[in-house]
Amino acid sequence: MEYHNPVLLKETVDGLNIKPDGVYVDVTFGGGGHSREILKRLGPDGRLFGFDQDEDAQANILDDARFTLIPENFRFIKRFLRFHNVKEVDGILADLGVSSHQFDVAERGFSTRFEAELDMRMSKKNELNAFIVVNDYEEADLKRVFWDYGELKNGGALAHTIVEARKIEPIKNSEQLKKVLGRFLPAHKSNKILAQIYQAIRIEVNQEMDVLKEFLEQSLELLKPEGRLSVISYHSLEDRLVKRFVRNGMFEGEPERDFFGNFSVPFKIIEKLIVPTDEEINVNNRARSAKLRVAEKK
Repeated sequence: MEYHNPVLLKETVDGLNIKPDGVYVDVTFGGGGHSREILKRLGPDGRLFGFDQDEDAQANILDDARFTLIPENFRFIKRFLRFHNVKEVDGILADLGVSSHQFDVAERGFSTRFEAELDMRMSKKNELNAFIVVNDYEEADLKRVFWDYGELKNGGALAHTIVEARKIEPIKNSEQLKKVLGRFLPAHKSNKILAQIYQAIRIEVNQEMDVLKEFLEQSLELLKPEGRLSVISYHSLEDRLVKRFVRNGMFEGEPERDFFGNFSVPFKIIEKLIVPTDEEINVNNRARSAKLRVAEKK
């Protein structure tokens, strides 16, 4: 299957500071690009675990005795690593969001470019899909989705319009959804607004913010002292969560102060923020919004 170039490949793996005999986790295996680079730097005694809940990713499994693919959501990272007798790791890599492959397969429903049924599930095992969100959610819940996850100020109007339209007939595919919301999609910025609408629905379908929080909290528990966390995000909602967690070790409030009045935080920031070069963006358009943060457990 066609998977595009991994984003910030060298920078993300460099951030892990690979030890030849270390244990590492790539929680967003996808096409295996980042995993291959990690394996190049591991010695014969090193180990790498990959996570990916998308059934399509299993076609890319790597033929390497040091590698194990776990076909599960990375919100369960701690549980499944323990199943493999792993309680501590030296580094964890996450390339968040939707893969290029998922965007490019029309029937998955992730892309605004294609006509497709409303799906947007990263795993086909999930019961919740985009059709259910659009057709079954109460108006207040739809408004919350558009407001919280799409940062759409007119989320209430979008939700009301959908609720009124589905009284006449179900909204089954992307073309129907675009038609229903047509008055909110002026030609000069329709692509941007549609992307925000799709992002909001997709995040709700896959519970992406809850998954990210659970993953980050478990990563802190799993990492050894001086273990590294290397995370690429693609929109401000993800990046704000990652930035706050690696800075404070929490998502809300402020960390406690020690006896001397200094904040007690679990991570040391290795790189404040890394973004792709113009050259990478020209080669790989998906990289244009990528932000990489690297932190080391104290």
